[in-house]
Amino acid sequence: MTHSTITRRTALAAGAAALAAPAFAQGGAWPGRGTVKIIVPYPAGGSTDVLTRIIGERLRDKLGGTWVIENRPGAGGNVGIDAVAKSDPDGYTIGSATVGHFAINQYLYGKMSYDADRDLAPVSMTWELPNVAVVPSEHVPAKTMAEFINWAKARPDGIFYGSPGVGTTPHLSGALFCVRNGIRGTHVPFRGASATIPAMLKGDVQFAIDNLASYTSIIEGGQMRALAMTSPTRWPTLPAVPTMAEAGMNNFVVTSWAAFVLPKATPRDIVDRLSAALRDVSADRSVQERFQIAGARSLGSTPEEVTALSHKERPMWQEMVKVSGAKLE
Repeated sequence: MTHSTITRRTALAAGAAALAAPAFAQGGAWPGRGTVKIIVPYPAGGSTDVLTRIIGERLRDKLGGTWVIENRPGAGGNVGIDAVAKSDPDGYTIGSATVGHFAINQYLYGKMSYDADRDLAPVSMTWELPNVAVVPSEHVPAKTMAEFINWAKARPDGIFYGSPGVGTTPHLSGALFCVRNGIRGTHVPFRGASATIPAMLKGDVQFAIDNLASYTSIIEGGQMRALAMTSPTRWPTLPAVPTMAEAGMNNFVVTSWAAFVLPKATPRDIVDRLSAALRDVSADRSVQERFQIAGARSLGSTPEEVTALSHKERPMWQEMVKVSGAKLE
């Protein structure tokens, strides 16, 4: 095995790699010479995958061992995180979990095969992705959030808002926005921002609250107008765009955040070592710059801070799922 690269493997290949490194051969303190698998519960190429790979490279350099990424998508990320929850609690299977696994999916799905509090050990926050409220410049005259709300409420048929799918944070954010402002909004799910954006540019969809990373270039090009950020503070790459609070919408801090997790029974010394390493990685200036380019903010925290944030946000996401009417099996 080599320490030089992080490789993408199929579930079968990654499973074989894990079998090839039994506990008695790993040697030394965790991770020793063992193979650490990070399960990304979404397809390759998405933001969770890209950002996890950046972190994985740095963890390999800091902690040694061989680190591999396994993409295991399905059921809103539940398939991959369930695999983490049911894996051996030895530190060699890590999950790259998102806010959905901690605070949304239990309200969205009729049945859950794992319980975040019961089955997962949080390690550290890893990043947050802000959402941006955008309108197509050619089809929506509003230049501020207040102007947009008035414009949307005056339309007899309301507006259409896009998202990358039912139950995603952009869908739930759009639904809550419309309900709170008395706007007649119709949700239009797409297969990612790459499909939402063309529909907006044609005028078929008038609004979206979606991940900034997908819209940065088109905002800078002038085809989309950014009305507000859902982050608690202004975003460094768009300093002229107000936060939702500054735009007149209080209690609308909505970010897509993530954290690494381990199986619940993982020894605390392994959890603490990985948590400390992740906090160091998050403070690395080069990592912060790479994340910012990707439209994200690098974060690190204690395990307890992950739990506190997930519990704090659950009522908000529960409300958002309820008003959206979304339900998945």
